[in-house]
Amino acid sequence: MSAVAAARNVTFRYGDTVAIEDVSLEVEAGEFLGLIGPNGSGKTTLLHLLLGLKEPDSGSIELFGEPVADFEDGGRIGYVAQQATQQGSTMPVTVEEVVEMGRYPHRGASRLTDEDREIVRDAMARVDVDDLRNRRINALSGGQRQRAYIARALASKADLLALDEPTVGVDAESRDRFYGLLDELNDDGIAIILIEHDIGVVTDRAERIACVNRELYHHGDTESFVESDALERAYGATGTVVHHHH
Repeated sequence: MSAVAAARNVTFRYGDTVAIEDVSLEVEAGEFLGLIGPNGSGKTTLLHLLLGLKEPDSGSIELFGEPVADFEDGGRIGYVAQQATQQGSTMPVTVEEVVEMGRYPHRGASRLTDEDREIVRDAMARVDVDDLRNRRINALSGGQRQRAYIARALASKADLLALDEPTVGVDAESRDRFYGLLDELNDDGIAIILIEHDIGVVTDRAERIACVNRELYHHGDTESFVESDALERAYGATGTVVHHHH
């Protein structure tokens, strides 16, 4: 297996405040990694570093085996940002137009081909938003909007899907369907990095866990995480795992 993303001795500061300190980890092809930690622990910062959205103060990041500064194939990464389910209110575009954006990295200034449009239709069908294709993204529920953004990532043929608390504000039924979809995508070989505040959901779904609170407290398989004291050390005495058994 090869790493789709790798951090080596990465440190990042906001001014004088250290957000991430000397963190090293790899995300392998086809892996489902749960990234957890208390509020303000640096989870989102670490994800941004792994995706090349921020530059580390020290250490190095690689994407698909290349130094992040040299990586240009953005179509291989699908990213659903924190609270994306609430970000559609100012976008005057349809669901289909949002999903078509996933093809832009492959086309540049060229018009979409029939093959591109077929990929877009397949992506919408896969996540069950094909009947919403002509709806404005700002008219959808949080769960529907979330699936549209996942369809955009699928249309890009992403090899890595990164999601930062994607179920905030989404109802329980949509949430369960969403995690079922993630399982299917991971079974198809797409690597997933998931930030989720519900630790039980992460331990039920992810095969590996990275637990951070500025520094890395655990990076390994889920079973070894549950058996370790990493959660208590990272969260303090309030950290517990609640399994949902979907």
